[in-house]
Amino acid sequence: MEIGWIEVLKNWYGETAYSRMAQSALSKHHHLEILNVGVDHFKKYDYPVILFRLFRLRGAKDIWIRNFDSVITLPYDYTEGQHLVLIHHIDFSTQPSSLKPLFKGLEKGFYRHLRKVDFIVTVSKYWQNHFLERGHQKVFLIYNGFNLDLFHFEDEEVSEFKKRFHLEEKPIIYIGNCQRIKGVVETYEQLKDLKVYLVTSGRKEVHLPIPNLNLSDREYLLLLKSSSVVVTMSKFKEGWGRTTHEAMLCKTPVIGSGLGGMTELLEGGGQMICGDIRELREKVYFALDHPELGGKGYEYAKQFTIEKFEAGWLDLIERIGETG
Repeated sequence: MEIGWIEVLKNWYGETAYSRMAQSALSKHHHLEILNVGVDHFKKYDYPVILFRLFRLRGAKDIWIRNFDSVITLPYDYTEGQHLVLIHHIDFSTQPSSLKPLFKGLEKGFYRHLRKVDFIVTVSKYWQNHFLERGHQKVFLIYNGFNLDLFHFEDEEVSEFKKRFHLEEKPIIYIGNCQRIKGVVETYEQLKDLKVYLVTSGRKEVHLPIPNLNLSDREYLLLLKSSSVVVTMSKFKEGWGRTTHEAMLCKTPVIGSGLGGMTELLEGGGQMICGDIRELREKVYFALDHPELGGKGYEYAKQFTIEKFEAGWLDLIERIGETG
């Protein structure tokens, strides 16, 4: 199969990790060309540049794999073949008020042009049902996959991590990537006077008077493992929630907002959903007193292997080839 993967997002988020894994699986068995129309460090005023590049796409493939942005421009480019759209989530409610009319228009365009797409892939039942209820027929669910070998930790490794980052004296509560849309500001306000270390990680988009750690992949997993509780209070409808899932694979109790596909993950793993930020403090106390929640989460999370993920993508592409 000749596959063209139209890539826009360059920042390293859960969506990027998912795409990289799918691309790796497909490239082992098919001819995969990645067409990158994104920019290295995205800013909102770069969006016209991205749209211009999308309009100029051309070529013939057996299948084109697209995202939200490239579906918007699908009727106007020069691509030939079947089209598959990979959607993690669609929720612009956290955008600034001044930009909401723009994104509302883009969303309407997306749903209108989605009728030209042959296949839809989602990463949770929440979003699969979302598109099925809108009348789309070929909506496939391929869950996130994880390499379970990465989630083995030695006690000495964890102790060394805590020592290196000066996190030895109190319990650690990881409150997520340091972005406003991840709910870190509200989480901090609810938990700031607890006798714990509150920690964020990643690119710092908001200022909080707590450690924000810039970590390697392994160090990030060690942070999740070292934490007594992980809090993921996203303010938008998540596709799934890789941070939540990774914390569960580290056997760490999780409290999350449960928005979007995250509900399926939290409920499946017996973790805690906090629909009201005012209840977060009480739930954190409970999680600190019940570390066994982490083991329960692990038993659910471990079934989402990279092998199942790769098999899901390869099976879907084979089925598409048979229909083409």
